[in-house]
Amino acid sequence: MQYLTNKRVLLGVTGSIAAYKAAELIRRLRDVGAEVRVVVTDGAKAFVTPLTFQALSGSPVHENLLDKEAEAAMGHIELARWADVILIAPASANSLAGLAQGRADELLNAVCLASDVPLAIAPAMNKHMWADPATQENVRLLAQRGALFIGPDSGEQACGDVGEGRMADSDDIISRLTELFTVGSLSGLTVLITAGPTREALDPVRYLSNHSSGKMGYALAEAAVEAGANVILISGPVSLETPDRVTRINVESAADMEVAVKEQITATDIFVATAAVADYRPVTAQQDKIKKKEDRLTLELEKNTDILAMVKADYAKIFCVGFAAETQDLESYARAKLKQKNIEMIAANLVGSVAAKTAGTFNSDTNELNVYWQGGDLKLELGSKTKLARQLIALIAQRYSLYEANDYNNSNVISLKNN
Repeated sequence: MQYLTNKRVLLGVTGSIAAYKAAELIRRLRDVGAEVRVVVTDGAKAFVTPLTFQALSGSPVHENLLDKEAEAAMGHIELARWADVILIAPASANSLAGLAQGRADELLNAVCLASDVPLAIAPAMNKHMWADPATQENVRLLAQRGALFIGPDSGEQACGDVGEGRMADSDDIISRLTELFTVGSLSGLTVLITAGPTREALDPVRYLSNHSSGKMGYALAEAAVEAGANVILISGPVSLETPDRVTRINVESAADMEVAVKEQITATDIFVATAAVADYRPVTAQQDKIKKKEDRLTLELEKNTDILAMVKADYAKIFCVGFAAETQDLESYARAKLKQKNIEMIAANLVGSVAAKTAGTFNSDTNELNVYWQGGDLKLELGSKTKLARQLIALIAQRYSLYEANDYNNSNVISLKNN
């Protein structure tokens, strides 16, 4: 099944007469749910204008490596981080040579060098250029490094020759791209996710809360749907749209979230507690607005229920994943929570001033995660929360499979590069 929903495809278009086919490819990619951004080489612009690709993709086209505005924000690095896959279609003989040699003289080459996502290449060139030993050696070298080659096809070429060198059809390219992603790894399972902050009322107009945006939890919900799960999202107050095919339950307080979790947990296979649930709540919420009278105000607080620990204690067979946001001693605190709550996995990240220097902060679209389980760990490098969510869901699916097979002490982790 063609399934690229929410996948981010960075399409590189190079200097081949087949560049006009990239226009149809963009349309088909978007038809199957992909988000597309386009990078064009100077050669490509001789065949098709960037404006065409901009109109079809719905995003600005990226053209120049030495664009002052873009590179002030390290544009090629941002593009590399944005993408889930880089697709070069058409790929000319010259572009293959540049990739094989590791050149960074054009924006597309620089993005490929800076990226750790899968690279797919759909060559298009004259049959003699394709068959030339130099081109074939470049193809062999790139394939050896992990590039996926799609095509070329055989047939009549623009120059009048007949033979191998035509760019593969759009549907064939899309079909092969789907093979790069883990789809269906959670099919038939129900995943319950909590996301966002909670609000603990002080009076009718004030509350205690935190800076959680809910973005990570919502990204996880999307990724779990892509993996085939039935997803229920219990959300604190956030300004985010409900992901497609996700059942959303809105709550305000920690107590509200506790009730909602209890109502849904019996049908759950995997529980992912992403929400930043308030640890404490006021013993008494005032019925009327608290007036500003004294120089100091003392609030009496009491602990909220640890929802994740409660679930694991009452439903021991449910696979539970926790989250920990820390300002220091990340691993020690995360592993302590892993043990105390008796859960299967915990994903931890730094927040505050330390995190601001290296990773995403609250409300950011990027982050990095350190994931721990008994006997193992894995670092998910800095990237978009969408990409991290897919990687984490793939890891959860792997660990859940071992858990169900009573082999949970196995610490092996399949490569997550393709997710």
